[in-house]
Amino acid sequence: MRRILLTGMSGVGKSTVATRLNELGYKAVDTSYGGFSMVDENGYQRWDLDRIRQLLTEQDADILFVAGTDEQQGLLYPEFDDVILLNAPRDVLVERLAARRNNPFGKRPEELAKILSDLATYEPMIRLSATHEIDTNKPLDRVIDEILSVALPDQT
Repeated sequence: MRRILLTGMSGVGKSTVATRLNELGYKAVDTSYGGFSMVDENGYQRWDLDRIRQLLTEQDADILFVAGTDEQQGLLYPEFDDVILLNAPRDVLVERLAARRNNPFGKRPEELAKILSDLATYEPMIRLSATHEIDTNKPLDRVIDEILSVALPDQT
């Protein structure tokens, strides 16, 4: 089984991409839902690393997409075949965060400030470890095509 991490800052479209991949018949797990994350003492979601490790050992699909970001994700990089950094320009992130309805994170001023701080601090660090980078500031089907060209290089 191939395992692909789709990571990036809040607002880049990880949840949207995971939903679309599932609609296309792929197994895609959004770590923000389904018990893969826990809320820490500061109110921020953190991955349940044991639960994600368990997910990565399941053999019920040819390919598994895991969508999410966590400050400890680097501990799991060796278990992924590819790490795809999804990104978008800062102004696009701000617009998406203000408009989204499926997740309230980023709507409060202090949350938006944290996201923008993380964008400056963590995105460059993730970029150094990513095997691929995809700009999500384009139609969703084009983003999906680029992801699938990475995940299934012999079939595209």
